[in-house]
Amino acid sequence: MTTVGEIVAILDRYFPPRLAEEWDAPGLSVGDPTAPVERVLFAVDPVMAVVDEAADWSATMLVTHHPLMLRGVTTVAAHTAKGAVVHRLILSGCALYSAHTNADAASPGVADALAEAIGLTATRPLVPDAAEPALGTGRVGVLASPTTLRKFAQAVADALPATAPGVRVAGDLDAIIRTVAVLGGSGGSFLDVASAADVDAYVTADLRHHPASEARELALLTDGRPALVDVSHFASEWLWLAAAAERLGAEAGVETRVSTLNTDPWTGRFDATGPGA
Repeated sequence: MTTVGEIVAILDRYFPPRLAEEWDAPGLSVGDPTAPVERVLFAVDPVMAVVDEAADWSATMLVTHHPLMLRGVTTVAAHTAKGAVVHRLILSGCALYSAHTNADAASPGVADALAEAIGLTATRPLVPDAAEPALGTGRVGVLASPTTLRKFAQAVADALPATAPGVRVAGDLDAIIRTVAVLGGSGGSFLDVASAADVDAYVTADLRHHPASEARELALLTDGRPALVDVSHFASEWLWLAAAAERLGAEAGVETRVSTLNTDPWTGRFDATGPGA
């Protein structure tokens, strides 16, 4: 019987903890390393709905992208959001492991899945790892054929799980897109890196007003590149789960499944309908 500890060892090999950012907290956060594992559910977020799904499927391990306790936690009392999840996991006999920025930088990992989904080829890391340049944060690649920003943004929306916020774009919708940088999750801190990568578009999530505005102002001082394509955080990080689940199932001999729950926190979007809309 495969144990939690053995699954952790395999996942740590796929997504080396050393690749994680210093502020990150990947790894096993709930569970007994000696406990047996028969079923593993993969998901983006360790939220209660996902934990309930794991329990309903009798999963003995849950692998998520986001850590449950990324920031300092002083209590796991059952009346707190994180504590309720911990109690539910323990009561259902389910361990919790996360692969976060280490999965972002690994290959195959989050960035590879996002790049592949939107049709990029000849990819390389946006920020290469110092020890292994073939690994690293984000990816830069080339589209099979040039297209307009308008059509590219629609293709991105079609490639990702549907979410209420959809896809936002900053740039000339008729601009030609050939080369693209991608970074799953919050990529605002890499705007300067993407701009220096000499790409036509940068696809990421959670872009804030002021950094995005400044990036576009700087782009317009030269050739207008890169355009910005802002997608759902959840959607940008969901695509890698299937490959990870399949890989683990084949090696560890456990049953795996990917959660199809949409855990994007936004549930609606409304456009103005009044005068001037």
